Amino acid sequence: MKLLQKDGFFRRREENQFRQTPPNTPAPAPAANAAPAPSEPTTRSDARSDERKEAKLVVGPQIKIKGVEISDCDTLVVEGRIEATLDSRVLEITEHGVFQGTIAVDNAEVHGRFEGELTVRKQLIIHATGKVSGKIRYAKIKVEEGAELAGEIQVLEKAQSTVAVTRRVGNAA
Repeated sequence: MKLLQKDGFFRRREENQFRQTPPNTPAPAPAANAAPAPSEPTTRSDARSDERKEAKLVVGPQIKIKGVEISDCDTLVVEGRIEATLDSRVLEITEHGVFQGTIAVDNAEVHGRFEGELTVRKQLIIHATGKVSGKIRYAKIKVEEGAELAGEIQVLEKAQSTVAVTRRVGNAA
């Protein structure tokens, strides 16, 4: 009983699992201001999207981060300077942003500078102000005029994504 009465950071999450009234009482107040909002999440798919919102990290313009591993991040926006390891869905480096390190992402958009090892599983876009150097691997690439691209550059092999298909064909024969 005493554990449920504590208001620590980690305790609140457990309290919400046991009590239904505290999370529901604050909800009607904002609902009065925006009537369509409560009616939208009633479908199952909307309720799931409310449970798992996009995990977005923005490294602001005067921020410097060094020596970290970023995980469980859907979108990383770099406006400052960061030295890290990242596995994410989307990376955006703004015009004044700098990323040094190792990245594996689905999509990357570079307006600023990247140095290190970059693996883009879907599409890499390097804008005219972008500078990318290091070991670069990509599925698709778009490079605007004026952009800089240097280092070891290679296309990701399609064979990696078709291994399961090849096995199925082999079993069918």
